[in-house]
Amino acid sequence: MLSALRRAASIAAPPACGCCELPLPGGEAVCSSCEVELRAGRPRLGPAPPGVDLAVAAADYEGAARKLAHAIKFRRRTGLAALAAELIARACPAGELRGTAVPVPAEPWRRRWRGFDPAEEIALALAGLAELPYRACLRRARGPRQVGRRRSQRLADPPRVSVAAGVPPRVLLVDDVRTTGATLAASAAALRGQGCLEVVALTLARSSHRPRTPPLVAPARRTYDSATHAGSPTGKENHREDRRPRQERGGDR
Repeated sequence: MLSALRRAASIAAPPACGCCELPLPGGEAVCSSCEVELRAGRPRLGPAPPGVDLAVAAADYEGAARKLAHAIKFRRRTGLAALAAELIARACPAGELRGTAVPVPAEPWRRRWRGFDPAEEIALALAGLAELPYRACLRRARGPRQVGRRRSQRLADPPRVSVAAGVPPRVLLVDDVRTTGATLAASAAALRGQGCLEVVALTLARSSHRPRTPPLVAPARRTYDSATHAGSPTGKENHREDRRPRQERGGDR
């Protein structure tokens, strides 16, 4: 019965690519074009946030990688965490994919609202793929949402992260997207404060932080004195106030 319902649902709403959302003929997670783009992405190594020994991102936060991160976080396509984990594993330098996978903790309210945590889903998938131990040993206090905050605000007021369980000696700290690195740094500080010796940060994507273009400012409008200038800025003639009586002006009837 359940399989019949799934077949009917697939006919009414065919499976879509996890990145571009185009219909897929089979059961693949992403279409061939998006998969080629994802696998062609260049891993980004460092610079590492404070407290982190090595920072690895599978791709820049753009194109198919950005769409993949959005699909997991905002469209609840948690099955795509396996693809994200595979991309992270391929990007990790040889010999560095060892230790305990630990997800960067989500803000409590956001996790309850979503019903899942993208970093946790990716960390679990990575642990299963690489046959690594997994431990969710970090907790995050309630605070302002990071999305939409300026870089200076994120760095000046980082998330408050604490340790809730035993800390492994070597941690693979997993998140979906690295922006300023403030959350990774706060997590690394909490881990090292409880005896962790090595912290490697692994993310699906990393934002490049291009400087914002300053807004265009219109030049100050010049003022013209009708007594000394014959023309206005638009080339139209300036008219002095007509002080004749209304009857002589012939208008305003």
